[in-house]
Amino acid sequence: MNPSLAIDEALVRSVVEEVVKTFGRAPSSASTNSSAHAAFASPAIVSSARRSGVFADAPSACAAAHAAFLKLSAGGIAARVKVIEIVKTLCTQKAQEWGRFEFAETKIGRLPDKVAKLEIVKLVPGVEWLRPDARSGDHGITLEEFTPYGVIAAILPMTHSIPTLSGNIINMVAAGNAVVFNPHPGGAKSAALAIATFNEAIKAALGIENLVCTIEQPSLESFDALCKAPEVRMLCVTGGPMVVAAAMKSGKRAVCAGPGNPPVLVDGTGCVQRAAKQIIEGAAFDNNLLCIGEKEVFVLESCADAFIAALSRHGARALNSNQLDRLTKGAFSMKPDAGGCSHAVLNRALVGADAAVLAKHAGIDVPADTPLLFAETDENHPFVYEEQMMPMLPIIRVKGVEQGIAGALKAEHGYKHSAIIHSLNVEHMTAMARALDTTLFVKNGACTAGLGLGGEGYLSYSIATTTGEGITTPRTFTRTRRCVMVDNLRIY
Repeated sequence: MNPSLAIDEALVRSVVEEVVKTFGRAPSSASTNSSAHAAFASPAIVSSARRSGVFADAPSACAAAHAAFLKLSAGGIAARVKVIEIVKTLCTQKAQEWGRFEFAETKIGRLPDKVAKLEIVKLVPGVEWLRPDARSGDHGITLEEFTPYGVIAAILPMTHSIPTLSGNIINMVAAGNAVVFNPHPGGAKSAALAIATFNEAIKAALGIENLVCTIEQPSLESFDALCKAPEVRMLCVTGGPMVVAAAMKSGKRAVCAGPGNPPVLVDGTGCVQRAAKQIIEGAAFDNNLLCIGEKEVFVLESCADAFIAALSRHGARALNSNQLDRLTKGAFSMKPDAGGCSHAVLNRALVGADAAVLAKHAGIDVPADTPLLFAETDENHPFVYEEQMMPMLPIIRVKGVEQGIAGALKAEHGYKHSAIIHSLNVEHMTAMARALDTTLFVKNGACTAGLGLGGEGYLSYSIATTTGEGITTPRTFTRTRRCVMVDNLRIY
């Protein structure tokens, strides 16, 4: 192993501990004891439990994926197109079954939205994004093509396990790659279920085995081994800053999605009824688990009362100050920092919980189908500055657009992820877009419009904000190669 590619073991351990505790889950003893190391001694290209593509250890998975990559390459573009067709078809056909399975495993979000996220996988782009660039002149012709890396290792979130892996497969295989997933432990069974089904269909259609692989029990060892595996040429990571840091220390190209805390500005120049309806639509989707979901709203004083009334009219439930205080105590705890200060720590048990569950923590009962809670707060409230991933929306009154943009910038923390504005004033839109400099900026729509759902564009569940690639496409997972013919082939 090249020393320059070695990963800081302390960093990796801290990353894995952070990931497995994210939703209050701990790794099993099987994933951390010495038997896991023994499994690496003699990897074999045999899937665990006879499920295609499901492996007990990273070296076996990487070896199998590399063999599949070679077969995919031999199959040409037609093989890639067939794989994409299989993935999209199965996501549609299995949306109900897989949505229920993932909902039962993770116990977060809303079942109808789990299903919907699978049904829209068909919107993820494929090989059509890989059109080569050609140019000719007096000295011949040059062709630039987008070519595969080989084997990609991808880290999956618990929040969207099967949708994310399905979208990644389409993008990565369209680019000509094979992929090995290291899912969040809380969504590993869902990932294995989908991957085994995909592989069986791919083998039946193309004779290619293990094009998509996963680690059955993801652990510290599997994460570390994937980063170091010689077959792996590229990493795709969805996670917090420490996970991203570990990937970027691998010495390999890393496409990294970082955190987000998307703010919304409502300036009253547009229809507040429409704004309220679309904000509820985005913030309530899958109980606000989407990284692009509306997390806090800054509304001008001049239209605040009308906007708040519109939220209630469209089904959201307001909390008074006492109810908000009770919910805040349940949703956050204060952890002391150095110097005598403290910061809010999220109660992971409430992440992705239904609005009705949050309401009970606030001391009230609401109908089970209530989509969203909201409450007026100041800009320094934990619900504003923490990426809380709950169907609870803080509303902050501001005196003017400048104050609203400044508050939004502070709440977004410079993540440069996503932001939304509801306005008909082009100057206001421009000012906010320039100030926040986010990867996604949605005007007059729900957050989901930024991914082609209600707006123009395409879908991906991996948004590379940290490393700058943005909403991933097949081209994200390619190398650009140039072929030059000197003084010939120009036909004019």
